Amino acid sequence: MRIRDWQDILTDIVDSTAKPDDWRAVAGTRSDGVGEDMYLGHPDRGVFQLKTYAKNPFEVKGIGGQVARRIDDELDPLFPTDSAGRFGVRSPIEDETQAEQTASELEEVIKTHADAPTTPDALFEDVMGALDSPAYGPMEYDQYDRPEPLEDLTTTFEEAERLLERDFEDIVTDDGVDRGFQ
Repeated sequence: MRIRDWQDILTDIVDSTAKPDDWRAVAGTRSDGVGEDMYLGHPDRGVFQLKTYAKNPFEVKGIGGQVARRIDDELDPLFPTDSAGRFGVRSPIEDETQAEQTASELEEVIKTHADAPTTPDALFEDVMGALDSPAYGPMEYDQYDRPEPLEDLTTTFEEAERLLERDFEDIVTDDGVDRGFQ
């Protein structure tokens, strides 16, 4: 496994030609220390593990790597297929023209859903389409703990977890985030 900056992995996901709504995610707090663990999975693109933390309110740092080339029958049940949580990945809007066009498309989606019967899933799908999100889907997430599938994925990819954890701890220590306030 090649360990890379977490933003580089997200860039690969954004640039992929994978079907956007086939992505699924599981995330929660790290088992020990600051930050969060996340697994992003797609049947055709594989599984990516990310470890991130907020260095300060304006800067998130992290690392990750691809831990599987595809989601097989063993991994499939560990990712949600329908969940109360959702996630989406989006590239930044590049200029004023694109911002205006995206805002107009988003406004039409909201108006349409406001004027007709709708479901949360339908609204989410249409908003992600208007935003041209390259990756979105169901997500099991716990901001205070670790959901069971996160533990199962960590156990499944034990060697990758060990390597990422070692390098991640170095980043946290180098930034002094592990020391608290002095």
